[in-house]
Amino acid sequence: MMMNSDLMLGYDYDIWYGYGLKQPLITDISTKTNSQTILCGMSGSGKSYAANILFAKICNASDSQGKVYFADFKQDDQFSYLQECPRYYSYNSSIEALEIVYDILHKRQSGEDKSRNPVTLIWDEYMANILAIQSIDKKKADEVMRKVSEILMLGRSLAVRLVISCQRPDASAFPSGSRLNYGIVLIVGAPIKSIYEMLIPKEYIDTIGDREFGVGEGVVLLQGSRLGFIKIPMVRDIEKMKQICIEALTR
Repeated sequence: MMMNSDLMLGYDYDIWYGYGLKQPLITDISTKTNSQTILCGMSGSGKSYAANILFAKICNASDSQGKVYFADFKQDDQFSYLQECPRYYSYNSSIEALEIVYDILHKRQSGEDKSRNPVTLIWDEYMANILAIQSIDKKKADEVMRKVSEILMLGRSLAVRLVISCQRPDASAFPSGSRLNYGIVLIVGAPIKSIYEMLIPKEYIDTIGDREFGVGEGVVLLQGSRLGFIKIPMVRDIEKMKQICIEALTR
């Protein structure tokens, strides 16, 4: 039986293709575990589609009293339906979402805010956003990355989580080894060894073997030690999924 904090990420890739069965891959996103999440995939990998589904599933698995913020630097068409939501932040305003979530983190850390309702910042195209800031103001970019690192390190016990989506998680946007602070790592699309090497311990990479992943398929690493292979499910009711996301950014 699934608990309210259980997040169904997708289906087991090997069981799907080996036996034709839908075996859910589930992880706990309560404060008992590290639910900081990174989703990676190159153009055409199904990353934006997976991000939409992940967004809706996190909303379903989270406390109804929690709040979700969405930073959409690229303003992808996949998320255009969110643009009228009060906690949607596009393009240059994406940093405003970070500042709000960072302030919540520090108020909880200081004891000013004793609540522990989950706060989630979903940040699409994080890497592109950091590179854009670096090209204009390197000092500001360093400050943004420092705040991201703090949330990654301190957020679990304070019920503050980041869900970051990007193509390649280059070290330039993840200082001080902060790429290692993600409890949920998803890499979708055709195998790209350099991305694996950025996020997956070397001893697990050989386990991936010669699997050829298609759109919406790939690798999942949970809590730095549980490696699996995933197939993102198709959504039968797109409008229902969108409504779940809209409500999460509005309530």
